[in-house]
Amino acid sequence: MTRLLVFVEIFVEQPEMDNVVAALSGLENMVHLYEVTGEFDIVTLISTEDTDELRKVLEKGILKIKGVRSTVTSIVLKAHKGPK
Repeated sequence: MTRLLVFVEIFVEQPEMDNVVAALSGLENMVHLYEVTGEFDIVTLISTEDTDELRKVLEKGILKIKGVRSTVTSIVLKAHKGPK
């Protein structure tokens, strides 16, 4: 079965950046985790079985972390280059 790949861009309260990164690193579904410049503070790539699991990861994982202000989520529809 093909898993969903999902980019989650995260806005972080800056004093909490190290704690947020540590908490995100411990999430089972986390594939890649980057602290970035630009509009977002963190960009992640997560893998889930389906949209129900994605909802749980967001609501019970990422959005429960102290210092996470908000997220923007994009589900990968098709990979043109990179891991499939």
